[in-house]
Order: sequence, then C-alpha cells, then structure tokens
Amino acid sequence: MTVSAILQKPRRPKGNRRNAPSKNKAGKKPTAPSLVQWRFWVVLGGVILVFACLAVRAAFIQVIQPDRLIEQGDNRTIRVRDNASYRGLITDRHGQQLAVSVPAQAIYADPKIISEKGALADRRRWMALAEVLEVDVDKLIARVDNPAQRFVYLQRQVTPAMATFVKKLNIDGVYLREESKRYYPSGEVSSHIIGFTDVDDNGLEGIERLYNDWLTGTPDKRKIRRDAKGRQIEIIEQEAGKKAKDLKLTIDQRIQALAYREIKEATMLYQATSASVVIVDVHTGEIIALANTPSYNPNNRDTVKSFRVRNRAVTDAFEPGSSLKPLAVLAALEFGSVQKDSLVDTSPGWARMGGSRIQDPRNFGEISLTEIIKRSSNMGTSKLALSVRKEFLMDMYYNMGLMSDTGSNMIGESSGIFHERNRWSKFELSTLSFGYGISVTAAQLARMYATIANGGIKMPLKIIQDMQTNDLPERVISEENAMAVLEMMETVTQSGGSGTKAAVPGYRVAGKTGTSRKAVAGGYGEEYVNIFAGIAPVSNPQIAVVVLINEPGGDKYYAGDTAAPTFSAIVSGALHMLNIPPDDVNTVDASVTMERELHAAR
Repeated sequence: MTVSAILQKPRRPKGNRRNAPSKNKAGKKPTAPSLVQWRFWVVLGGVILVFACLAVRAAFIQVIQPDRLIEQGDNRTIRVRDNASYRGLITDRHGQQLAVSVPAQAIYADPKIISEKGALADRRRWMALAEVLEVDVDKLIARVDNPAQRFVYLQRQVTPAMATFVKKLNIDGVYLREESKRYYPSGEVSSHIIGFTDVDDNGLEGIERLYNDWLTGTPDKRKIRRDAKGRQIEIIEQEAGKKAKDLKLTIDQRIQALAYREIKEATMLYQATSASVVIVDVHTGEIIALANTPSYNPNNRDTVKSFRVRNRAVTDAFEPGSSLKPLAVLAALEFGSVQKDSLVDTSPGWARMGGSRIQDPRNFGEISLTEIIKRSSNMGTSKLALSVRKEFLMDMYYNMGLMSDTGSNMIGESSGIFHERNRWSKFELSTLSFGYGISVTAAQLARMYATIANGGIKMPLKIIQDMQTNDLPERVISEENAMAVLEMMETVTQSGGSGTKAAVPGYRVAGKTGTSRKAVAGGYGEEYVNIFAGIAPVSNPQIAVVVLINEPGGDKYYAGDTAAPTFSAIVSGALHMLNIPPDDVNTVDASVTMERELHAAR
C-alpha cells in the first residue's frame, strides 16, 4: 500500500472507543463493579464496635459500678450547711450573766487558690496582714505557700475591726469564717468558779469544764445541692441539732464581787501569798460566794497561769488550827463527858505528853466550856478530847465532813489530809483537838460551821441551783448541843475574845479564830495560815463564812488581826445585801442614837 493510500484511509473516531463493547481474551463481556466496597464494611464494622463498647461501658458504669461517679458528682454539687450554734449561758442566782457566747470571726486561707491567683506576688498586702496579726510576714507566707493544702487558720476569734481590715485587704485565697467567742462579764471576780474555754468552745476549767456536755449544743444541718454557679437548687435533707442548755449557779454575784474585793485588799494589805473566802447558805448548803487571790481574767489569756487558775478554796488543804476547837467541845458534849455548865481545870497552864509540851498563853485555871472557846485554850480542848473514847472522837471528825469532799463536785476538789492510825498517843489526840495533824480546805471548814449553824444537820454543798444530788441531809449532832456551842462561839467576837475585830455592828456574830504554822520537812516553819470561820446572825443563822489568809508577810500574823477584820467587812456587806435585819438590840439602839445626834448636829 502506497503512502497516499494510507493517508487517505479513514480513521475510527476516538470517542467511540469508550462505548464500544470490549471483549476479554476469552471473548466474554466484562461485569459492572460492585456498589459496596470492602472498605465500607470495615468502616461500618468499626463504627458498630465503637458504639457497642460505649454501650457496654455505659451499662457497666450505670448498672454494675455506679457508686464512684455518683460520689464524684455529689462532691461537686452537694454541700452541708450548719446553722450557728452557741454555747449555753451561765448566770448567777438572780439571772445575771457570768458567761455568754458572742459572734466572732476567724481568718483562714486556701493555699491552692492563693497559688492559682498568684496572690503572693503582692507582698505589700501580706505585710499589712502580718502587721495586724502581729506575726512575721515571712512566717505568714510560709504557712500559705503549699498548694497541696486547702485550709489553713491564720487567726481565730478576731475583733470586728480586724475582720473589717482583712476584708478590705481583698487578698485572693484569704477569707473570713463565722464562729463564736466566750465572754465573761465578771472577769477575774468569778473566774475560779466559772473557768474558761478554748478557741473551739471546749471547757478547760471550772464550771465550763465540769458541765461541758450540758452547755454544748450541736448545730442544725442542711444537706443541699447546688449548680455550677453555686446557687442552691435542692434541699436533700435536714437534721435538727441539740440545743445548748443554760446553767444557773447558786452564786450571788453582788456578794461575790464584795467578797473578792475584800480578800484582794487583804492580800495586798497583809502582804499575803494568797487568800480565800467561802460563804454558804446554812439552810440549803448553797454556795453564795467563793473567791480566791491571786486570780486571773479569763478574757485575757495572758493572765492564765497555773498558780492563778487553781481554785484554792477547794483544792488547797491547811491545818485549821484553833478554828477546829469548837469540835472538841461538841464531841465532849455529845459523848456526855461534860455538860454545858461544866468547868475544866487547865492548871497549871501546861502539860507534858509523851515528851512534848502543850500549853496556854497563861494559866487560866478552872474555866467553863465557853471560856475555853473564848480564850482559845489548848489545855482545855486537850482535856475535853481525852475525856471521850478515841473512836467516838474520830467519828465526830468524819461525821462533820472534814475527811470527805463537800458534794459540790468542783474541779480539783480535795478531801483533805488525815492519816488514820490504829494507835493514837495522848499528844496526837490533844494536837488534833486544836487543829494540828489534820488538813482541811476552806470549803470543808465552811460546811462544818454551816452544820453547827443549822442545828446539827450536815448538808452537801451546792454550786448549781436546783441540782439533784445523791447526798441527803443528815443529822450528825443534836440541835441542843449545836446551839449551845453556837452561843459559846459568840463570845469570841465580844470583849475579851480572840476575834473582836470580826464583830459586825448591829448583828450578833459567832466564830472562831485559827492561827497555825505551816508544816515543813522535819516540823513547822515560820509561815502562818490565818483563818476566821463564823456564823451570822446568831439569833437566826443564815450564812456561814470562812476567810483564809495564807502566809501574811507583814507584822500582823495572827488571825484576829488579819482574817477577823476581813470577815467583818464581808459579813457586814453580805447581810445588808441579803436584807437580813439586825438582831443585836444594844448595838442597834446605840447606832440609832448616834444617827439622831448626827442629824441634830446638822
């Protein structure tokens, strides 16, 4: 074929190739491609597997093990809110408040928030906070520089002014929290009775500790659910708390303040180490006043020292000396070895017993029982003690409550010190009759004198009004002998007696002085304990009072010069506050006459 022929030969259009049926090598027609490729099945299987795993996981979480996620959700949304709960009131017998709870605020920090907000970068604010808290700024920063912590107290029970200042500082992560603070309006006057609490409102001393459970309440609680913005959306449950209960004491705060003022002045005037006073209602056993020096202010913890906190009237035992002599006379009268009008021969004014000497200031000769008490005769009480059986004498001391607690249940109360023996020498019995060889507290001595004053019935002492006690009143001596000894003790405050400075104008007062040396290793030292225990008024006894001056340091170291005048000042004021009418007719007439003369002179 020539070239021209080839060039003139017509060509097949290219476009027809695509539509032209093709044949394979075997001459068969090819099939069309499948609509679902294998990749689709793989993807579909993967999707189904994922959803199946999610369904299984959801079923496992919600049906088999739902607690963990529920707990995590509740931790984010559920909160417990407490209503404020305040400690119960403590009041005196007339309702005057002695201990109250007042609102206060605490400063605390959240170190995690402080770290996240970078609050430590502004050192000026932290320096201002450290200055108002009176701490070193570096130590303050070190306390909050730990993001792992979420709560740190910076200071508790701050003043309102301090709380306002901290709020205005506006430090991120430093907040205020509501709490309560115990406040004592009477301060140091009643501190030994009331005691105090710690910053968490737990009682540490006195009535606050003794009746802590009674005074403490539990707050009302609400469990709520809140949303992401902190708003309350549901109250889940509510729980009512236990309301705190109040306490009413037997103390008369007016008389308490008077008694404390007088013994505080006496402590300074006589340069004494300490002093105590106890006033008891003889008919009920209620403690009307109980005070000690040195004292402390429970509102200022800087004054709370161990030697100041001790309630010496119930914790410290002393040898009472001659203030116990009326008991020897009572023992002899009860035993029947003497009568009210009997005479006792004290000649020659001294006696030697077992190598030791007992003596009076001078030879009183033959004297009556009244003279024995009035002149405070050691020889007289010794002979009376030796005139009764030893067992009877010991029982008298036990029955009058000198070797047991008083029933008040106050913190740290002592039962006294007494060494019981199988064999007693005459000298030991003699010294016991005038207050040596036995140690008692001021509260025990007040109970003994109250027993004499109410006609021989021993009453448990009470500090809580309307308090139920297992100790019942008990007659321990006859009313006749009790009244006889009471009249004998009245001569002590009259002319020629050892306690004339204890007399109270307008009132008949009975009592007994007691001056004893303090025991030291190997004998007795040069330090004294001065006691005056008395009852007023004699015609209708109402109160028994014990005043104790410990270790007077001045020139006056006899009870008639220290404890007696203090007793007079306290009893005079107490009788007027209790509205007890005068019973000494002669003194009343003289005072009325003097008052009329003064008015006439004006």
